[in-house]
Amino acid sequence: MSSISRARGVGLPVAAWAVTRAVVLLCVLKVLVLPGPDVTTDVSVIYRGWSTVLQSGTFPLDDVTWQYPPAAALAILSPGLLPFLDYTTAFFALILVTDAATLALLLRAGRRADHRPAGAWVWIAGVALLGPTAYARYDLMVTAVAVAALFAAVRRPRVAGALIAFGALLKAWPVLLLTGAALRGRRARALWWSAAGTAAALTLVCVAAAPGALAFLTFQRDRGTEVESLGALVFHVARQFGWDGQVLLNYGSLEFLGPGVPFVSTVALTLSLAAAGWLFLWRVRVRELCPTTLCEAAFTATLLFTTTSRVISPQYMLWLVALGAVCVTVRAARQTLPVVLVLLATGVTLLEFPVGFGQVVASEPWGVGLLLVRNGLLVAASLIACRRLWVSTRGDGGEPSGTAGVVRARRPSDGTPAAPPELTGSATRPRTDGAPSSP
Repeated sequence: MSSISRARGVGLPVAAWAVTRAVVLLCVLKVLVLPGPDVTTDVSVIYRGWSTVLQSGTFPLDDVTWQYPPAAALAILSPGLLPFLDYTTAFFALILVTDAATLALLLRAGRRADHRPAGAWVWIAGVALLGPTAYARYDLMVTAVAVAALFAAVRRPRVAGALIAFGALLKAWPVLLLTGAALRGRRARALWWSAAGTAAALTLVCVAAAPGALAFLTFQRDRGTEVESLGALVFHVARQFGWDGQVLLNYGSLEFLGPGVPFVSTVALTLSLAAAGWLFLWRVRVRELCPTTLCEAAFTATLLFTTTSRVISPQYMLWLVALGAVCVTVRAARQTLPVVLVLLATGVTLLEFPVGFGQVVASEPWGVGLLLVRNGLLVAASLIACRRLWVSTRGDGGEPSGTAGVVRARRPSDGTPAAPPELTGSATRPRTDGAPSSP
C-alpha cells in the first residue's frame, strides 16, 4: 500500500471520529441539549461525590449505588490527573483521550494483512450512535482496556492476562474475555496465570488500601427489574391492563417494583444461567479454537449476559460495540451481522435514552415500542452470534467463510488420527490459540 493510500485510509476515519466526537462533546458540555434527562449528572453529582469519599480513605460503604469492583476507584479518581480543570470537564477530557486511544488500536490493527479497517468504523459509529451517554459514564475506559487485551493476546499473552484482570476489577464484565481462551499450551498458561495473579494482587492491594473494597458484592442482591431490560417489557405491557406496581429509583436506576417483579427477576437470572450453561456446553464440544475464537467468544458471551440481565443500562452498549469492533477488524471473523444488529440497537438506545426516556418510564406506546425494537435486536444478535460461534469451532453447517483457505483435516474411516490442517498458499500453519492477531 502506498503512503498516500495509507494516509487516506487513516485520514478519513480520523476526520469522521473528530466530527462525531465534537458533537458528543457539545452535548455533554450542554452547548447542544438533547430532549430527556441530563445524562451528565452521573459525573457531576454521583462520581464527584464518590471521589470525595474515596479521597477520605474509604470506599462508599453506605451507598448501595456503589456496585463496582475496587479498581473502579481509579476511574472515579482519574480526573485528579488534570487539576487545572474542574472534575466534570476533566472526566470528559480523559474519556476523549481514551476514545482516541481505542480508535488508534483499531486503526493500527486494521492495517495488517489479515485484518481490515472496518472495526474502526464500527467504533466511530457505535459511540456516536450512543450519544452523550458514551462520555458520561466510565465504561468507555473499561472497553479500551478490553480492546487492548484482545489485540495483545497472541504476541503478549501475559500482558493480555493482566489487562483482562485489570478490566474485570474495573467493571466485572471483561472477565468474559476468557470465555474463548485456550486452556493448554505455553501461551495459554501464560495468559491464565497472568490474569489470576494480577487479579489476586490488585484485589489484595485494594483491600489493604481502604475498607469496603468488596462491599459491591452484596449491594445488588435486592435489585428489581430495571425499566429498560428485556424482562421489563412484561410490566410495560401489564401496565396497560391495570398492573398496580410502580417505577421507583432503586439501587441507582429506575426499576419496576411490585407484584410479579421477583418472579420476572428470577426468570432473568435463570436465562443468564442458561446462557452460562450454553457457553459451557460450547467449550466442552469445541473441536478447534480458530484464530478468531477469542474475540468472537468474548463478543457472544457479553452479548448473552447483557441481553438476559435484569439491567440493560444504555452504556452497556459500549461493551458490545467495542468487542464487535474487534471481531469486525479480524478478517476471518463471522460476527458481522450480529455486530450490525448491535449498531442498530445502539442507535435505538439513544432514542429511548435520553430522548424518549420519559415515555419509557410512563410505559407509553412510543417508549415501549423503542424498547421492543432495541431488545428484539439484541435477542436476534445473541441467537445469530451463538450459531456462528458454534459453527466456526465445530464445522457444523459447512466451512466458515473468510478463513484464509484453511483446509480442515478429515479423520480417515479406519479411525487413525487425522493429519494436521494446512494453510493453502502459505507455509505457516494457522494459529489455534483462539486470539486475534495483535496490531
